[in-house]
Amino acid sequence: MKLKLPRGSFAAYLFDCDGTIADSMPLHYIAWKKALAEWNCEFDEKLFYAWGGMPTVEIVSALNKRHGLSMPAEIVARRKESLYYELLPQLKPVPEVLEHIEAQHGQIPFAVVSGSALDSVTASLSTLNLLDKFDTLVCAGDYKKSKPDPEAFLLAATRLAVAPESCLVFEDTEMGIQAATAAGMASVKILQPWERVSPN
Repeated sequence: MKLKLPRGSFAAYLFDCDGTIADSMPLHYIAWKKALAEWNCEFDEKLFYAWGGMPTVEIVSALNKRHGLSMPAEIVARRKESLYYELLPQLKPVPEVLEHIEAQHGQIPFAVVSGSALDSVTASLSTLNLLDKFDTLVCAGDYKKSKPDPEAFLLAATRLAVAPESCLVFEDTEMGIQAATAAGMASVKILQPWERVSPN
């Protein structure tokens, strides 16, 4: 399925990582389920996708509030990441995004803007042999306010020395699209795994 990009020419592309470059959301969900099962905590799949782009530690805190639990956020987040690393060999790229990375690489600068930790993003991109295609990685810990706040995207634009209105954002979550819009950037929405399945 081809991605329809907004009209105009863009001086930089900013990509979310999980669910946008890497078809990693299903693997992240498996890792979450395993990590949370150790604390008898449920995490509904629809909610998981709705919270896409939220930093791992924030997700644990939000689940604590929701379920009246007191899971140690940092420990559960680290456990979830280590389970994700075990699943990495199964990781595949999102084909319609890969096409644009390959077409424009070397023509304009690229950044990754993610709610995940730097080592998680680096591991995903390395597994896909794409790490060297990006000029900068903006990850959890680089910014104070997470998506839908525009801070992370604005930071990426500053690092690339490109005006926000000249950037095109590739995102798979509503929160990410809102953050791009708030940053004054055009965006293209990547379908979720179940939306990408073509009818037979």
